[in-house]
Amino acid sequence: MTTASAPASARKRDRASVTAMYSMAAEQDVQVQDDLARAQKRLRDLKARISAQSKKNFILERDVRFLDARIALLIQDRITALASASASASASTATADERLVVQTLDAHDPDAADAPSPAEHTLDDRHRRAYANLFYLLQAEPRHVAGLVRTVALGEIDTLLQTVMFTLYGNQYESREEHLLLTMFQSVLSAQFETTPDFGSLLRANTPVSRMMTTYTRRGPGQAYLKRVLAGKINALMEGKEVNLEVNPLKVYEQMVQQVMAERGHLPDDTPGSVTQDQAAAHPVVRATITPRLRTLMDLAQGFVDEILGNVEQVPYGIRWICKQIRSLTRRKYPDVTDLAICSLIGAFFFLRFINPAIVTPQAYMLIDSTPAKHPRRTLTLVAKMLQNTANKPTYAKEAYMGALNPFVERNKTRINAFLHQLCEVGDFYDSLELDQYMALSKKDLSINITLNELYNTHALLAQHIDVLSPNDRHHLRVLLDELGPAPAQVPRNQNRAIDLPLYSRWETPIQDITTALMSENNVTQNDILYMETKAILVHIIRSMPHVVAKEEPGPIDLASVAERAATAKDAMLVRKGIKVKEMMRELAELGVIDRADGFDLMREEVVAELQHLGSLREIIVEETASLEAVYKTIGDHNVYLRSQLEQYKAYLQNVRINSAKDPKASSGVGVVSVGGKEMRPAKAIALGPHKFTYAQWERDGTIVESNVPENRRQNVFFLLSSPTPGTFVIAMHFKGRDKPIVEMDFKIDDLLEKQKESHTSLDLEYVQLHVTKILALLNKLFGRRR
Repeated sequence: MTTASAPASARKRDRASVTAMYSMAAEQDVQVQDDLARAQKRLRDLKARISAQSKKNFILERDVRFLDARIALLIQDRITALASASASASASTATADERLVVQTLDAHDPDAADAPSPAEHTLDDRHRRAYANLFYLLQAEPRHVAGLVRTVALGEIDTLLQTVMFTLYGNQYESREEHLLLTMFQSVLSAQFETTPDFGSLLRANTPVSRMMTTYTRRGPGQAYLKRVLAGKINALMEGKEVNLEVNPLKVYEQMVQQVMAERGHLPDDTPGSVTQDQAAAHPVVRATITPRLRTLMDLAQGFVDEILGNVEQVPYGIRWICKQIRSLTRRKYPDVTDLAICSLIGAFFFLRFINPAIVTPQAYMLIDSTPAKHPRRTLTLVAKMLQNTANKPTYAKEAYMGALNPFVERNKTRINAFLHQLCEVGDFYDSLELDQYMALSKKDLSINITLNELYNTHALLAQHIDVLSPNDRHHLRVLLDELGPAPAQVPRNQNRAIDLPLYSRWETPIQDITTALMSENNVTQNDILYMETKAILVHIIRSMPHVVAKEEPGPIDLASVAERAATAKDAMLVRKGIKVKEMMRELAELGVIDRADGFDLMREEVVAELQHLGSLREIIVEETASLEAVYKTIGDHNVYLRSQLEQYKAYLQNVRINSAKDPKASSGVGVVSVGGKEMRPAKAIALGPHKFTYAQWERDGTIVESNVPENRRQNVFFLLSSPTPGTFVIAMHFKGRDKPIVEMDFKIDDLLEKQKESHTSLDLEYVQLHVTKILALLNKLFGRRR
């Protein structure tokens, strides 16, 4: 009996998969123009706009981070130079892609990639086909991307994530791409668990994997959830700009001292200016101040907890599925670990990487319109600490004062842990992904919108790590990379145009008839296919003629009458479908699958159920559209904010360059650049130099570290070093008797500082390699304040 029931169960499941395909087709039938179809089109268009805007924002945020690092390099260099120390910087490391940005970021708009220059780079047909195959392989087989994410350096991850999250799987609301992306996450997380020896450091260190998980939460669905759940609470808290809820005794004591000094002009004898943490905590005024604040803080944090815990069903599926993988992998890898430890690990992702960053910096997550005032900002930080302590095992070694908030932690610990487990209770998607893959092979319009630099950067990373990713010479990935050859160099920003790249595979035969393919792979008969196709056409007809069906007599839908009305309609398309479905119903009746005598009762029930599903689907779509409209507006507003911030940073960067070059003894001075975006330049830039150096000089003092210049010509080679504008320098290599230089290089001082920070010791002048630190020292000596 068991043996017989298993095939029957499998057959039912296989047929259900094919039924799902027809249901998907009914939901997205482009030939129908009813309310559902129009609502679906609006939703699809909106999702596409959100996906595109999210990518633009990601790129802008990366550019802002880069300029922030570049400004820090310049400021640190000036501080170091003024202290007569070595010209080294201590700013954040910039990525390889950011080094490309610096070449033209000051001169081009962030959307310069959308406006190619006349001398634009192009792909020939052979390379376009090869890239089409390569990126289809990367998308359809996420293990390759997973291997790359695990292999690349931290400095390379942002550029790769841009391509993976917003291009390769950029349609954030399309099930196939989302499921493939999650499959990639599963592979990455599995490897992370296998290679991390210490349970306590899992998912907490700043690694490419943790950066990838954080970036995933910043996509459209995650932003929509944060807006829905957190924005109201945070904006309400913002209204109390003067409400001070500081509970650190030392800070409260300092604020008390400042207030007394402002009121009296001096401190009483029993109030010292500075005290220890313990002395501050014991002070009666401090205790009296902190006690009511603790109650208020716990009430505020409770409101956040209740809101988060009450909206578990609103958490995006992908985030919940990642939580599920974390729990599953933990149980398999560490079978003896406690339930509290598992919850702590899930909380490290959900709260530490998703919820708390949005609470601490709500302006960066588009939850508020402006930067929080001082007191609300501190309150939000304290609330985030309290939430993290409920999700993790609290430790007060560094912040003992947080122990006073322990009643909140104890009150919510059990609820939070139950919530974290509830997050994991979602189904898998492997069956539907298999169907989606079939659907993808049948499509002729599968494509991605990708920039040339994304193509070339991904190509370069794959080639760099190919021995790890694809050790076998016959693997498809290696075959494609061998055919492509070396990765092209990155193109200038204003030539980095986006192209629509069609995706297809030379190893997968496109499916022309998906139903036949599914029949061959599943235990589904031709009669099953005929039945489901008939039902789909009837649903299509009823959706196309709702007014006609509504005029029929009250009672069950008469399918024969529906088919007849379509066959005699004025619309040619309906006539064809009506005639076809009448013939199909006749054939099914002859086969005994349906019975005309009972009014095709079996099929009628399924048609009605499908129409009810589509009816409720429209309501869901309308509700989702309204929600996503708000998300799209928020993302658009954030784009405006990022553009404004980028312009301010660019202007500030120029200010730093000019002010660092300003000579206080010069009568004319140098004009100041305003941060508002309009540059006030001097009437005439003051050029300094050139200063001449022989080849022998630079060779003797070690400035030249490598050379391709023949020895018999070196005595005729000399170098000119000049500064045409503040912060900009030119090195020219000359040969005696020639008017024009052999080679000339212009660069900004921050370019050299970045090379020094990244331990790049040489500057390539084509024929010679120059020592970066010695060139920096020479610039400081020759141009002084202009550095």
